Amino acid sequence: MSDLPRRAVARSAKLASLPIGFAGRTALGLGKRIGGKPAEIVSQEIQQRTAEQIFKVLGELKGGAMKLGQALSIFEAALPQEIAGPYRATLTRLQDAAPPLPAATVHKVLVEQLGDDWRDNFLSFEDRPAAAASIGQVHKAVWHDGRTVAVKIQYPGAGKALLSDFAQLARLGKLFGALLPGLDVKSVLTELRERVAEELDYLNEAQAQHAFALEFRDDPDFVIPDVIAANEQVLVSEWVDGTPLSRIITDGTKEERDRAGLLLVRFLFCSPARVGMLHADPHPGNFRITGDGRLCALDFGAVNRLPQGYPPAFGQLTRIFNSGDMDSVVRGLRDEGFILPHIEIEPEALRAFLAPYVEPTTVEEFTFSREWLQEQAATVTDLRPGNVTRQLNLPPSYVLIHRVHAAGIGVLCQLGTTARFRDEVVRWVPGFDEDDPWEQAAAG
Repeated sequence: MSDLPRRAVARSAKLASLPIGFAGRTALGLGKRIGGKPAEIVSQEIQQRTAEQIFKVLGELKGGAMKLGQALSIFEAALPQEIAGPYRATLTRLQDAAPPLPAATVHKVLVEQLGDDWRDNFLSFEDRPAAAASIGQVHKAVWHDGRTVAVKIQYPGAGKALLSDFAQLARLGKLFGALLPGLDVKSVLTELRERVAEELDYLNEAQAQHAFALEFRDDPDFVIPDVIAANEQVLVSEWVDGTPLSRIITDGTKEERDRAGLLLVRFLFCSPARVGMLHADPHPGNFRITGDGRLCALDFGAVNRLPQGYPPAFGQLTRIFNSGDMDSVVRGLRDEGFILPHIEIEPEALRAFLAPYVEPTTVEEFTFSREWLQEQAATVTDLRPGNVTRQLNLPPSYVLIHRVHAAGIGVLCQLGTTARFRDEVVRWVPGFDEDDPWEQAAAG
Protein backbone atom coordinates (compact mmCIF):
# COMPACT_ATOMS: atom_id res chain seq x y z
CA MET A 1 0.00 0.00 0.00
CA SER A 2 3.01 2.28 0.32
CA ASP A 3 2.96 2.99 -3.42
CA LEU A 4 -0.56 4.41 -3.37
CA PRO A 5 -0.59 8.23 -3.78
CA ARG A 6 -1.69 9.77 -0.49
CA ARG A 7 -1.01 13.50 -0.54
CA ALA A 8 -3.37 15.81 -2.44
CA VAL A 9 -0.58 16.98 -4.75
CA ALA A 10 0.27 13.41 -5.75
CA ARG A 11 -3.39 12.50 -6.26
CA SER A 12 -3.99 15.62 -8.37
CA ALA A 13 -0.98 14.82 -10.55
CA LYS A 14 -2.24 11.28 -11.04
CA LEU A 15 -5.69 12.47 -12.12
CA ALA A 16 -4.28 15.27 -14.26
CA SER A 17 -2.35 12.70 -16.30
CA LEU A 18 -5.57 11.47 -17.88
CA PRO A 19 -6.40 14.29 -20.33
CA ILE A 20 -2.74 14.66 -21.37
CA GLY A 21 -2.58 11.00 -22.30
CA PHE A 22 -5.89 11.26 -24.13
CA ALA A 23 -4.66 14.21 -26.21
CA GLY A 24 -1.62 12.20 -27.24
CA ARG A 25 -3.73 9.29 -28.39
CA THR A 26 -6.06 11.58 -30.29
CA ALA A 27 -3.10 12.95 -32.25
CA LEU A 28 -1.94 9.38 -32.89
CA GLY A 29 -5.37 8.51 -34.19
CA LEU A 30 -5.36 11.48 -36.57
CA GLY A 31 -2.04 10.30 -38.00
CA LYS A 32 -3.43 6.83 -38.61
CA ARG A 33 -6.52 8.29 -40.28
CA ILE A 34 -4.39 10.35 -42.64
CA GLY A 35 -2.49 7.17 -43.40
CA GLY A 36 -5.67 5.60 -44.73
CA LYS A 37 -6.97 3.60 -41.75
CA PRO A 38 -10.82 3.64 -41.56
CA ALA A 39 -12.12 6.41 -39.28
CA GLU A 40 -14.39 4.03 -37.33
CA ILE A 41 -11.51 1.70 -36.50
CA VAL A 42 -9.30 4.61 -35.47
CA SER A 43 -12.09 5.97 -33.25
CA GLN A 44 -12.56 2.59 -31.61
CA GLU A 45 -8.83 2.23 -30.97
CA ILE A 46 -8.68 5.68 -29.35
CA GLN A 47 -11.70 4.88 -27.17
CA GLN A 48 -10.24 1.56 -26.08
CA ARG A 49 -6.86 3.05 -25.15
CA THR A 50 -8.56 5.93 -23.37
CA ALA A 51 -10.65 3.44 -21.43
CA GLU A 52 -7.55 1.50 -20.48
CA GLN A 53 -5.90 4.60 -19.01
CA ILE A 54 -9.06 5.82 -17.28
CA PHE A 55 -9.52 2.57 -15.43
CA LYS A 56 -5.83 2.13 -14.71
CA VAL A 57 -5.68 5.51 -12.96
CA LEU A 58 -9.03 5.15 -11.19
CA GLY A 59 -7.97 1.71 -10.00
CA GLU A 60 -4.77 3.10 -8.50
CA LEU A 61 -6.60 5.68 -6.41
CA LYS A 62 -9.02 5.28 -3.53
CA GLY A 63 -11.52 7.82 -2.28
CA GLY A 64 -13.68 9.71 -4.76
CA ALA A 65 -11.88 8.33 -7.81
CA MET A 66 -12.53 4.79 -6.68
CA LYS A 67 -16.17 5.56 -5.87
CA LEU A 68 -16.67 7.02 -9.34
CA GLY A 69 -15.24 3.89 -10.90
CA GLN A 70 -17.58 1.73 -8.82
CA ALA A 71 -20.71 3.84 -9.24
CA LEU A 72 -20.48 4.27 -12.99
CA SER A 73 -20.59 0.56 -13.71
CA ILE A 74 -21.99 1.44 -17.12
CA PHE A 75 -18.37 2.24 -18.04
CA GLU A 76 -17.23 -1.22 -17.09
CA ALA A 77 -20.16 -2.82 -18.92
CA ALA A 78 -19.11 -1.01 -22.10
CA LEU A 79 -15.61 -2.47 -22.07
CA PRO A 80 -14.20 -5.73 -23.37
CA GLN A 81 -13.22 -8.30 -20.75
CA GLU A 82 -9.50 -7.75 -21.34
CA ILE A 83 -9.91 -4.17 -20.06
CA ALA A 84 -12.67 -4.58 -17.48
CA GLY A 85 -11.17 -7.72 -15.94
CA PRO A 86 -7.89 -6.19 -14.73
CA TYR A 87 -9.78 -3.08 -13.58
CA ARG A 88 -12.10 -5.13 -11.39
CA ALA A 89 -9.14 -7.08 -10.05
CA THR A 90 -7.31 -3.86 -9.16
CA LEU A 91 -10.29 -2.49 -7.26
CA THR A 92 -10.74 -5.78 -5.43
CA ARG A 93 -7.11 -5.79 -4.34
CA LEU A 94 -7.34 -2.22 -3.11
CA GLN A 95 -10.50 -2.94 -1.12
CA ASP A 96 -9.19 -6.15 0.38
CA ALA A 97 -5.79 -4.65 1.20
CA ALA A 98 -7.11 -1.65 3.14
CA PRO A 99 -4.85 -1.67 6.22
CA PRO A 100 -6.51 -1.20 9.61
CA LEU A 101 -5.65 1.83 11.68
CA PRO A 102 -3.13 1.14 14.45
CA ALA A 103 -4.70 0.89 17.90
CA ALA A 104 -2.96 4.08 19.00
CA THR A 105 -4.57 6.00 16.10
CA VAL A 106 -7.97 4.53 16.92
CA HIS A 107 -7.62 5.64 20.53
CA LYS A 108 -6.56 9.13 19.41
CA VAL A 109 -9.66 9.45 17.21
CA LEU A 110 -11.89 8.32 20.07
CA VAL A 111 -10.30 10.86 22.42
CA GLU A 112 -10.87 13.62 19.85
CA GLN A 113 -14.46 12.59 19.19
CA LEU A 114 -15.66 11.32 22.58
CA GLY A 115 -13.27 12.93 25.08
CA ASP A 116 -10.48 11.71 27.35
CA ASP A 117 -12.95 9.54 29.26
CA TRP A 118 -14.16 7.69 26.15
CA ARG A 119 -13.51 4.31 27.78
CA ASP A 120 -16.20 5.09 30.38
CA ASN A 121 -18.75 4.43 27.62
CA PHE A 122 -17.63 0.82 27.26
CA LEU A 123 -17.21 -2.20 29.49
CA SER A 124 -14.77 -3.53 26.88
CA PHE A 125 -13.42 -2.45 23.49
CA GLU A 126 -11.63 -4.65 20.93
CA ASP A 127 -8.70 -2.80 19.36
CA ARG A 128 -8.58 -5.19 16.40
CA PRO A 129 -11.24 -4.08 13.88
CA ALA A 130 -14.01 -6.48 12.93
CA ALA A 131 -14.26 -4.89 9.46
CA ALA A 132 -12.52 -2.21 7.39
CA ALA A 133 -14.03 -0.17 4.54
CA SER A 134 -13.09 2.71 2.26
CA ILE A 135 -13.65 5.55 4.75
CA GLY A 136 -13.80 3.85 8.15
CA GLN A 137 -13.55 0.67 10.19
CA VAL A 138 -15.76 -1.16 12.72
CA HIS A 139 -14.78 -2.40 16.18
CA LYS A 140 -16.74 -4.77 18.41
CA ALA A 141 -17.30 -3.55 21.97
CA VAL A 142 -19.58 -3.86 24.98
CA TRP A 143 -21.57 -0.74 25.84
CA HIS A 144 -21.70 0.45 29.43
CA ASP A 145 -25.16 -1.13 29.89
CA GLY A 146 -23.94 -4.56 28.79
CA ARG A 147 -25.14 -4.54 25.17
CA THR A 148 -22.73 -5.76 22.50
CA VAL A 149 -22.21 -2.96 20.00
CA ALA A 150 -20.49 -2.10 16.72
CA VAL A 151 -18.36 1.06 16.87
CA LYS A 152 -17.77 2.61 13.44
CA ILE A 153 -14.82 5.03 13.31
CA GLN A 154 -14.01 7.27 10.34
CA TYR A 155 -10.42 7.38 9.09
CA PRO A 156 -8.69 10.71 9.88
CA GLY A 157 -8.64 12.87 6.75
CA ALA A 158 -11.03 10.64 4.81
CA GLY A 159 -13.41 13.49 4.05
CA LYS A 160 -10.76 15.85 2.73
CA ALA A 161 -9.32 13.18 0.43
CA LEU A 162 -12.73 12.22 -0.98
CA LEU A 163 -13.85 15.76 -1.73
CA SER A 164 -10.46 16.63 -3.20
CA ASP A 165 -10.76 13.71 -5.61
CA PHE A 166 -14.17 14.86 -6.80
CA ALA A 167 -12.87 18.37 -7.41
CA GLN A 168 -10.21 16.85 -9.69
CA LEU A 169 -12.60 14.44 -11.40
CA ALA A 170 -14.99 17.27 -12.24
CA ARG A 171 -12.35 18.53 -14.70
CA LEU A 172 -12.46 15.31 -16.70
CA GLY A 173 -15.99 15.60 -18.10
CA LYS A 174 -14.84 15.96 -21.71
CA LEU A 175 -12.61 12.93 -21.39
CA PHE A 176 -15.43 10.67 -20.21
CA GLY A 177 -17.67 12.22 -22.86
CA ALA A 178 -15.26 11.00 -25.53
CA LEU A 179 -15.70 7.47 -24.23
CA LEU A 180 -19.49 7.66 -23.78
CA PRO A 181 -20.93 10.63 -25.72
CA GLY A 182 -24.45 9.99 -24.47
CA LEU A 183 -23.48 10.43 -20.82
CA ASP A 184 -23.79 13.72 -18.90
CA VAL A 185 -20.79 13.06 -16.66
CA LYS A 186 -20.77 16.43 -14.89
CA SER A 187 -24.29 15.91 -13.56
CA VAL A 188 -23.38 12.40 -12.44
CA LEU A 189 -20.29 13.70 -10.61
CA THR A 190 -22.32 16.43 -8.91
CA GLU A 191 -24.84 13.88 -7.67
CA LEU A 192 -22.12 11.50 -6.46
CA ARG A 193 -20.29 14.30 -4.67
CA GLU A 194 -23.43 15.28 -2.78
CA ARG A 195 -24.05 11.68 -1.78
CA VAL A 196 -20.43 11.19 -0.67
CA ALA A 197 -20.60 14.34 1.45
CA GLU A 198 -23.60 12.80 3.20
CA GLU A 199 -21.79 9.50 3.62
CA LEU A 200 -18.97 11.27 5.47
CA ASP A 201 -21.37 12.61 8.10
CA TYR A 202 -22.13 9.75 10.47
CA LEU A 203 -25.01 11.75 11.97
CA ASN A 204 -26.78 11.51 8.59
CA GLU A 205 -26.07 7.80 8.52
CA ALA A 206 -27.37 7.42 12.07
CA GLN A 207 -30.65 9.13 11.16
CA ALA A 208 -31.13 6.88 8.13
CA GLN A 209 -30.26 3.72 10.05
CA HIS A 210 -32.61 4.64 12.91
CA ALA A 211 -35.47 5.23 10.43
CA PHE A 212 -34.90 1.76 8.91
CA ALA A 213 -34.64 0.19 12.37
CA LEU A 214 -37.96 1.71 13.47
CA GLU A 215 -39.80 0.62 10.32
CA PHE A 216 -38.47 -2.95 10.36
CA ARG A 217 -38.59 -3.56 14.12
CA ASP A 218 -40.01 -7.05 14.76
CA ASP A 219 -40.31 -7.62 11.01
CA PRO A 220 -40.59 -11.31 10.00
CA ASP A 221 -38.10 -10.87 7.14
CA PHE A 222 -35.57 -8.21 8.15
CA VAL A 223 -33.36 -7.07 11.05
CA ILE A 224 -31.83 -3.59 11.24
CA PRO A 225 -29.51 -2.82 14.19
CA ASP A 226 -30.62 0.41 15.86
CA VAL A 227 -28.31 3.33 16.65
CA ILE A 228 -27.21 3.83 20.25
CA ALA A 229 -25.01 6.92 19.94
CA ALA A 230 -23.39 8.94 17.17
CA ASN A 231 -21.58 12.10 16.18
CA GLU A 232 -20.11 13.20 12.84
CA GLN A 233 -17.26 10.63 12.84
CA VAL A 234 -18.20 7.87 15.33
CA LEU A 235 -21.34 5.71 15.20
CA VAL A 236 -22.32 3.15 17.83
CA SER A 237 -25.08 0.68 16.96
CA GLU A 238 -26.39 -2.68 18.08
CA TRP A 239 -24.30 -5.71 17.17
CA VAL A 240 -26.11 -8.41 15.17
CA ASP A 241 -24.65 -11.89 14.77
CA GLY A 242 -25.28 -13.83 11.60
CA THR A 243 -23.79 -15.58 8.59
CA PRO A 244 -22.29 -13.12 6.08
CA LEU A 245 -23.97 -13.16 2.70
CA SER A 246 -20.56 -13.88 1.16
CA ARG A 247 -20.50 -17.19 3.04
CA ILE A 248 -24.05 -18.00 1.90
CA ILE A 249 -22.78 -17.45 -1.66
CA THR A 250 -19.88 -19.89 -1.25
CA ASP A 251 -21.24 -22.44 1.21
CA GLY A 252 -25.03 -22.06 1.36
CA THR A 253 -27.48 -24.72 0.22
CA LYS A 254 -29.67 -24.04 -2.81
CA GLU A 255 -32.59 -23.36 -0.48
CA GLU A 256 -30.54 -20.89 1.59
CA ARG A 257 -29.29 -19.09 -1.50
CA ASP A 258 -32.79 -18.85 -2.99
CA ARG A 259 -34.17 -17.46 0.27
CA ALA A 260 -31.32 -14.95 0.67
CA GLY A 261 -31.72 -13.65 -2.89
CA LEU A 262 -35.48 -13.23 -2.55
CA LEU A 263 -35.07 -11.34 0.74
CA LEU A 264 -32.44 -9.07 -0.79
CA VAL A 265 -34.75 -8.15 -3.68
CA ARG A 266 -37.69 -7.66 -1.32
CA PHE A 267 -35.63 -5.39 0.93
CA LEU A 268 -34.41 -3.22 -1.95
CA PHE A 269 -37.87 -2.91 -3.51
CA CYS A 270 -39.93 -2.44 -0.35
CA SER A 271 -37.65 0.05 1.46
CA PRO A 272 -38.51 3.12 -0.67
CA ALA A 273 -42.22 2.41 -0.16
CA ARG A 274 -41.90 1.73 3.58
CA VAL A 275 -39.07 4.05 4.66
CA GLY A 276 -38.76 6.52 1.78
CA MET A 277 -35.12 5.51 1.34
CA LEU A 278 -33.16 2.97 -0.70
CA HIS A 279 -30.07 1.23 0.71
CA ALA A 280 -27.53 2.25 -1.94
CA ASP A 281 -24.60 -0.06 -1.23
CA PRO A 282 -25.88 -3.63 -1.66
CA HIS A 283 -22.69 -5.66 -1.68
CA PRO A 284 -22.42 -8.96 0.25
CA GLY A 285 -20.37 -7.43 3.06
CA ASN A 286 -23.34 -5.30 4.12
CA PHE A 287 -25.75 -8.19 4.64
CA ARG A 288 -25.94 -11.31 6.77
CA ILE A 289 -28.52 -14.00 7.54
CA THR A 290 -29.46 -14.29 11.21
CA GLY A 291 -30.05 -17.52 13.09
CA ASP A 292 -33.83 -17.21 12.61
CA GLY A 293 -33.48 -16.81 8.83
CA ARG A 294 -33.97 -13.04 8.54
CA LEU A 295 -31.85 -10.69 6.41
CA CYS A 296 -29.80 -8.19 8.42
CA ALA A 297 -28.77 -5.00 6.58
CA LEU A 298 -25.75 -2.97 7.70
CA ASP A 299 -24.03 0.30 6.70
CA PHE A 300 -26.50 3.05 5.84
CA GLY A 301 -23.89 5.64 4.87
CA ALA A 302 -25.09 5.55 1.28
CA VAL A 303 -28.86 5.86 0.93
CA ASN A 304 -31.02 7.27 -1.82
CA ARG A 305 -33.81 9.36 -0.35
CA LEU A 306 -37.01 8.57 -2.26
CA PRO A 307 -39.84 10.04 -0.15
CA GLN A 308 -42.39 9.13 -2.83
CA GLY A 309 -40.95 5.66 -3.37
CA TYR A 310 -39.53 4.47 -6.66
CA PRO A 311 -40.16 6.85 -9.61
CA PRO A 312 -43.40 5.65 -11.27
CA ALA A 313 -41.63 5.78 -14.63
CA PHE A 314 -39.47 2.85 -13.51
CA GLY A 315 -42.44 0.49 -13.28
CA GLN A 316 -44.34 2.04 -16.17
CA LEU A 317 -41.51 1.70 -18.66
CA THR A 318 -40.80 -1.86 -17.56
CA ARG A 319 -44.42 -2.84 -18.19
CA ILE A 320 -44.55 -1.00 -21.55
CA PHE A 321 -41.38 -2.74 -22.66
CA ASN A 322 -42.93 -6.10 -21.82
CA SER A 323 -45.93 -5.17 -23.99
CA GLY A 324 -43.64 -4.54 -26.98
CA ASP A 325 -44.42 -0.84 -27.51
CA MET A 326 -40.87 0.41 -28.14
CA ASP A 327 -41.99 3.82 -29.44
CA SER A 328 -43.52 4.57 -26.04
CA VAL A 329 -40.40 3.24 -24.31
CA VAL A 330 -38.18 5.61 -26.32
CA ARG A 331 -40.55 8.50 -25.60
CA GLY A 332 -40.50 7.73 -21.89
CA LEU A 333 -36.71 7.38 -21.75
CA ARG A 334 -36.38 10.78 -23.42
CA ASP A 335 -38.76 12.37 -20.94
CA GLU A 336 -36.79 10.89 -18.03
CA GLY A 337 -33.46 12.05 -19.45
CA PHE A 338 -31.99 8.66 -20.38
CA ILE A 339 -31.83 9.70 -24.06
CA LEU A 340 -30.55 13.22 -24.63
CA PRO A 341 -32.22 15.39 -27.32
CA HIS A 342 -29.33 15.13 -29.81
CA ILE A 343 -29.11 11.33 -29.56
CA GLU A 344 -30.98 9.04 -31.97
CA ILE A 345 -31.40 5.38 -30.99
CA GLU A 346 -32.65 2.50 -33.10
CA PRO A 347 -35.67 1.02 -31.22
CA GLU A 348 -34.77 -2.59 -32.00
CA ALA A 349 -31.19 -2.09 -30.81
CA LEU A 350 -32.60 -0.56 -27.64
CA ARG A 351 -34.94 -3.54 -27.22
CA ALA A 352 -32.00 -5.96 -27.42
CA PHE A 353 -30.04 -3.91 -24.90
CA LEU A 354 -32.85 -3.58 -22.33
CA ALA A 355 -34.21 -7.11 -22.58
CA PRO A 356 -31.88 -8.64 -19.94
CA TYR A 357 -32.75 -5.96 -17.39
CA VAL A 358 -36.49 -6.64 -17.55
CA GLU A 359 -36.37 -10.37 -18.31
CA PRO A 360 -36.92 -11.37 -14.65
CA THR A 361 -40.23 -9.43 -14.67
CA THR A 362 -41.66 -11.34 -17.64
CA VAL A 363 -41.92 -14.76 -15.99
CA GLU A 364 -43.40 -16.07 -12.77
CA GLU A 365 -40.06 -17.49 -11.60
CA PHE A 366 -36.53 -16.61 -12.70
CA THR A 367 -33.04 -17.98 -12.07
CA PHE A 368 -30.06 -15.64 -11.88
CA SER A 369 -26.69 -17.20 -12.71
CA ARG A 370 -23.15 -16.19 -13.55
CA GLU A 371 -23.57 -17.73 -17.00
CA TRP A 372 -26.69 -15.64 -17.65
CA LEU A 373 -24.88 -12.49 -16.58
CA GLN A 374 -21.91 -13.26 -18.83
CA GLU A 375 -24.25 -13.71 -21.78
CA GLN A 376 -25.89 -10.34 -21.10
CA ALA A 377 -22.53 -8.61 -20.66
CA ALA A 378 -21.48 -9.84 -24.11
CA THR A 379 -24.17 -7.63 -25.66
CA VAL A 380 -22.66 -4.39 -24.28
CA THR A 381 -18.94 -4.87 -24.95
CA ASP A 382 -19.01 -3.10 -28.34
CA LEU A 383 -17.17 0.25 -28.26
CA ARG A 384 -18.34 1.42 -31.70
CA PRO A 385 -20.19 4.78 -31.74
CA GLY A 386 -23.56 3.20 -32.59
CA ASN A 387 -23.57 0.91 -29.55
CA VAL A 388 -26.63 1.60 -27.37
CA THR A 389 -24.55 1.57 -24.18
CA ARG A 390 -22.56 4.55 -25.42
CA GLN A 391 -25.70 6.46 -26.42
CA LEU A 392 -27.63 6.32 -23.17
CA ASN A 393 -27.38 8.98 -20.48
CA LEU A 394 -27.60 8.39 -16.72
CA PRO A 395 -29.79 11.12 -15.14
CA PRO A 396 -28.53 12.27 -11.71
CA SER A 397 -31.75 11.17 -10.01
CA TYR A 398 -31.10 7.61 -11.19
CA VAL A 399 -27.39 7.41 -10.30
CA LEU A 400 -27.90 5.52 -7.05
CA ILE A 401 -30.83 3.48 -8.37
CA HIS A 402 -28.59 2.35 -11.23
CA ARG A 403 -25.79 1.49 -8.80
CA VAL A 404 -28.16 -0.54 -6.62
CA HIS A 405 -29.68 -2.50 -9.48
CA ALA A 406 -26.34 -3.24 -11.14
CA ALA A 407 -24.78 -4.39 -7.86
CA GLY A 408 -27.92 -6.26 -6.83
CA ILE A 409 -28.02 -8.26 -10.06
CA GLY A 410 -24.38 -9.16 -9.54
CA VAL A 411 -25.08 -10.48 -6.04
CA LEU A 412 -28.13 -12.44 -7.24
CA CYS A 413 -26.01 -14.07 -9.94
CA GLN A 414 -23.37 -14.97 -7.37
CA LEU A 415 -26.11 -16.57 -5.26
CA GLY A 416 -27.64 -18.35 -8.25
CA THR A 417 -31.05 -17.51 -6.84
CA THR A 418 -34.28 -18.92 -8.22
CA ALA A 419 -37.40 -17.10 -6.98
CA ARG A 420 -40.62 -15.27 -7.88
CA PHE A 421 -39.06 -11.86 -8.42
CA ARG A 422 -41.92 -10.55 -10.53
CA ASP A 423 -44.22 -10.74 -7.51
CA GLU A 424 -41.94 -8.29 -5.64
CA VAL A 425 -41.99 -5.82 -8.53
CA VAL A 426 -45.79 -5.99 -8.79
CA ARG A 427 -46.16 -5.49 -5.05
CA TRP A 428 -43.66 -2.68 -4.42
CA VAL A 429 -42.84 -0.80 -7.64
CA PRO A 430 -45.40 1.89 -8.59
CA GLY A 431 -46.48 2.11 -12.20
CA PHE A 432 -45.94 -1.54 -13.09
CA ASP A 433 -49.67 -2.15 -13.39
CA GLU A 434 -50.94 1.42 -13.84
CA ASP A 435 -51.77 3.65 -16.81
CA ASP A 436 -48.93 5.85 -18.01
CA PRO A 437 -48.60 9.08 -20.01
CA TRP A 438 -46.44 7.65 -22.83
CA GLU A 439 -48.96 5.00 -23.88
CA GLN A 440 -51.72 7.60 -23.64
CA ALA A 441 -49.70 9.96 -25.82
CA ALA A 442 -49.23 7.22 -28.40
CA ALA A 443 -52.95 6.41 -28.36
CA GLY A 444 -53.86 10.09 -28.66
